[in-house]
Amino acid sequence: MPLHSLYLCYFGLREPLVQTQVLPYLRQLAAAGTKISLLTFEPGLRQSWSSKDLDEARTRLAGEGIRWHYLAYHKNPSMPATLYDILAGARLARRLIRKEGVQVLHARAHLPMAMAMLAATANTRLIFDVRGLMAEEYRDAGVWTEKSLPFRVVKKIERYGLKRADQVVVLTHRLRDWLIREELVPAEKIEVIPCCVNLELFATASAGENSRRSERFEVIYAGSLVGLYLVEEMGRFFMALKELQPNAFLRLLSVSPPEQAANQLRQAGLKEEDFWIGAVPAAEVPSYLDRASLGISFRKSTFAQIAASPTKIPEYLAAGLPVVSNAGIGDTDDLLKREGVGVIVREFTPEEFRRAAAVAQALAQDPSVRRHCIEVARLHFDLQTVGGRGYGNVYSRLANLSEQNSAMKLTTTPDV
Repeated sequence: MPLHSLYLCYFGLREPLVQTQVLPYLRQLAAAGTKISLLTFEPGLRQSWSSKDLDEARTRLAGEGIRWHYLAYHKNPSMPATLYDILAGARLARRLIRKEGVQVLHARAHLPMAMAMLAATANTRLIFDVRGLMAEEYRDAGVWTEKSLPFRVVKKIERYGLKRADQVVVLTHRLRDWLIREELVPAEKIEVIPCCVNLELFATASAGENSRRSERFEVIYAGSLVGLYLVEEMGRFFMALKELQPNAFLRLLSVSPPEQAANQLRQAGLKEEDFWIGAVPAAEVPSYLDRASLGISFRKSTFAQIAASPTKIPEYLAAGLPVVSNAGIGDTDDLLKREGVGVIVREFTPEEFRRAAAVAQALAQDPSVRRHCIEVARLHFDLQTVGGRGYGNVYSRLANLSEQNSAMKLTTTPDV
């Protein structure tokens, strides 16, 4: 008998993350026979969704084997609003367990895991899909302190969630190894599934003579420019590269307000004609990457980064771009070194920037490296063969566990 899983997601259905990192996996699980329900939290529900929109989205998802449930997302005041949403999510989940026979609560990150633990019955299976060390990430970004109430609450959710979960999904082998070493989760309960990408979207990123590279040597960045991200350091690396490649140009694709990042780049020595910052539609990102020569990603290397799998890394590789990354970010160091598809910047010094720039320039100018980047993306980050297979493993183990428990109940039932 197939499992019935409710996927708890504290984002709205229309958000790019849900479209690219949630729905593709749920479609694969549904196609494999798992009965899938999805709960999202919609910002501005009444303003953003008409009755027609809701019906069309519900019908479209139903055609893909996904039954969609939604609640309104509340933002202010922050802690009371979040607590209200957690309780509302737990209440709906409990109702679906009782009325629709949901057997598995699949929680994407910490707050949905709080909902799952509040809703679960003795027979409910829980999946804790750990998307990062949330408390430490907020601390590192300067939002929380270790003594603050939100930090302490989230850490408790994390510890209880790891203990209660029947299966734990993590993004990196480094986090998996740490959880095992700290005896927080046994190895047999952990599945490593990095942030993956739909390689079909990057099919235009061709190698060799078919490449549509810019006439300039473009270094590209895609993502947020605030919080953990090191814009000035990226600018300093770019200046070292520009000494070797005078026609270099830095393009930053981001929805973040541009002025702060622009000031940081100017402080690093860049002129206005050296860079561009702006937002582009998500569908156009692959074409921008295709025209570039290098992808770059610098972020604060803190303890929390053992859990990080930046989506931009597989996106760069899928477009055939060698990657420049600072050290200590998830499994990136090992991947770039082992596969030869990028360079790790060990420290932010002029000498290290010059060394890394020389290596990066050589990689970008080698056509065979561009082709190899695409193959590495397929091997390590394919949405179907890597991500889909990983989630398939998780649900197979839960199905086997349910069968074993059913068999135990049968054998322990006394004769009458």
